Amino acid sequence: MNARRLFSSGAGLASEVRTALADWVRSGGMSWLHVLKTVAAALLAMGLAMRLELPAPRTAMVTVFIVMQPQTGMVLAKSFYRFAGTVVGAVVTVALTAVFGQVPELFLLSIALWIGVCTFGAALNRNFRSYGFVLAGYTTALIGIPALAHPDGVFLSAMTRLSEVSMGILCAATISALVFPQRVADTVRDTVRARYTRFAQFVTDTLSRGRHHENAREVHTRFAADVVSLEALTSVAVFEDWGTRMRAGRMARLNTEFMNVSTRFRALQQWLGRIQAQGGAAVVDAIDACLRDVPPLLAKPDNEPIGSAADAAHAVSQLQAFRGSLPKRLSLSRARLEHLPDATPLEFDTAAELLERFVDEMHSYTETYASLAVDSHKRELSTKRFVSKTNLVAGGVAGLRAAVALLSSAGLWYETAWTSGAGAVLNTAVNSALVGTMPQPAAAASQMAWGTLVAAIVAVTVLFGVYPNIDGYVLLCVVLAPVLMFGVYITTRPGGMGFGLGYCISLCVLAGPDNAMNYNIEGVINDGLALVASMMIVTVASAVIFPPARPWLRKRLLRDLLDQVVAACTGGLPRARLHLESRTRDLVHQLNGLSTEEPAFQAAAASWMFTVLDVGHAVIELRSELAIHPEAWQGTEGACRCVLDSLALLFDAPTAANLTAAREAVDAAVSAVREASQTKRASPDARARFQRMSGYLHFIRVTLAELPSPSNADAHDWLEAFLARR
Repeated sequence: MNARRLFSSGAGLASEVRTALADWVRSGGMSWLHVLKTVAAALLAMGLAMRLELPAPRTAMVTVFIVMQPQTGMVLAKSFYRFAGTVVGAVVTVALTAVFGQVPELFLLSIALWIGVCTFGAALNRNFRSYGFVLAGYTTALIGIPALAHPDGVFLSAMTRLSEVSMGILCAATISALVFPQRVADTVRDTVRARYTRFAQFVTDTLSRGRHHENAREVHTRFAADVVSLEALTSVAVFEDWGTRMRAGRMARLNTEFMNVSTRFRALQQWLGRIQAQGGAAVVDAIDACLRDVPPLLAKPDNEPIGSAADAAHAVSQLQAFRGSLPKRLSLSRARLEHLPDATPLEFDTAAELLERFVDEMHSYTETYASLAVDSHKRELSTKRFVSKTNLVAGGVAGLRAAVALLSSAGLWYETAWTSGAGAVLNTAVNSALVGTMPQPAAAASQMAWGTLVAAIVAVTVLFGVYPNIDGYVLLCVVLAPVLMFGVYITTRPGGMGFGLGYCISLCVLAGPDNAMNYNIEGVINDGLALVASMMIVTVASAVIFPPARPWLRKRLLRDLLDQVVAACTGGLPRARLHLESRTRDLVHQLNGLSTEEPAFQAAAASWMFTVLDVGHAVIELRSELAIHPEAWQGTEGACRCVLDSLALLFDAPTAANLTAAREAVDAAVSAVREASQTKRASPDARARFQRMSGYLHFIRVTLAELPSPSNADAHDWLEAFLARR
């Protein structure tokens, strides 16, 4: 009996230990794995560089700390762009040295301008492609400034740096790929599967609850953010996984189709809610008769939720059949509504058009998702990639900020003839470019400055208190591992990336071992002061020169958000929907990054994102109808064109007069289209087209009616800042 109890308690204890260990691995264990892999890769790069007698093994170590990421695909992607940026920077350095090598002032000015241009390019791009521009910029300073004293050796310096960077890249990629690899491709597959399942479940739950979902706005806002994050993950997963690379086109298309269907479902849900609130029960019941059949379509034959891409094949065929029968069902419902005294056919036409569009786009989204089950598919040939949107003024300011910081540091060096001034200029170039594209560059630069200060103290201790007392590579690794692990661990903590990165880079620069050590306490202190001073210059420049955290950038981005409706009214039609969806979401994603501690502003930005998407989609559908059958709209085309012009003017210059003019133009167009549909000459097909047109116009009319006037003094501050051009 005692033995049985002892065995039972032992088994229970073992189970608890396993559970606790699994929880630790999922939380802190992965962070420590990243720490150990990063430090191992850095020490390996250092040892190989010393073995090959490269001049600066510390460069290989710094490269590891910069490119190392928790997942292998991120390491490979960042390594690719670091190598490409280094090559471009080396070529530009050789060219600038050939032209300005004999005039240091012009050489430093040309480097500052080049770094400004590259920082501007980095601001216009996303993900690790942006980092490639950063590297192309500051590599010119890292190679060119030390070569000022001997311009004839710049080519050898460029080749040497390229070798050292390549060594760090090789070690980081090898350790990441071979030692407990964490694959981005697996994350992408899980994210795509979870997003489809979550959206299908959201549609089912919403329709089952009578279109009321307690967290509908939060869910749709999260869906919008998912698009941007999945685009970032896919852009790096192609570097590590052949299957993801073969499906890259479909992944891009899947993201685009998800944007369309989620926007359409939200608009349908909101429209029916409006009708219900206004007492249009007959219209709602007619649409609900069709909506009730949608949830069973989004399930497997056994009514279980769809999980993998292979499971979605059945849903594709069901949606296809439902889509084919839907127009006839809606036509019959509309005919019955015409005989009811309290029914409003115009409200029904708008709801019916939204429903048809939602079903059509849900079918496309499901079909693309199902195609992921095979390696090759015809949908791979039709690529619709996410298009980001960056404010050119904001990118120009980031470039100006980096150039001014570098020139300030170079001016300090030039005027004082400081022996470590070149190091200050180098570090200014590197860090001004690194933080220039961050949402909060001043805060990031300040964190890196503190990390640099701590690294300088640790470096003096290691250099003069430890190095003289050890011998050999093994002991060197034993000494460096703990101090490096501290910095890498800090980068894994919330808010610690700037401090940890500044610490690791500065520690390698100051205390990184060379093949021939030079123990010069005065030089090390000077170099440490130079690093700290450079970080202070970058911090001040980031805080003074148009800091992104100030309202000016938010107003610029909000202005760009309004301009998406203008582009939908006047831009090219073939890619108008893709540009509207992706650029609008990208702008709101940037606004959220600038207002992390302002949930009210984020909620306001999300509300206006939905407004822009609603109006933009209706405008694009209206333009598409006009473009398909231009001869069919004689007598109404002028009124519809007037709507497009007035909307473009309203969102370009929001005033009370323009808002009134836009509302009047939409009212006139609705009347013109309805009159044309009721003429005896109109064929059944023409009447169906006129019904669609009147639905789009009525949707725009209701949306405009809900907008407060720009001159309304009682409007919220965010609305006033959003609508008023300043």
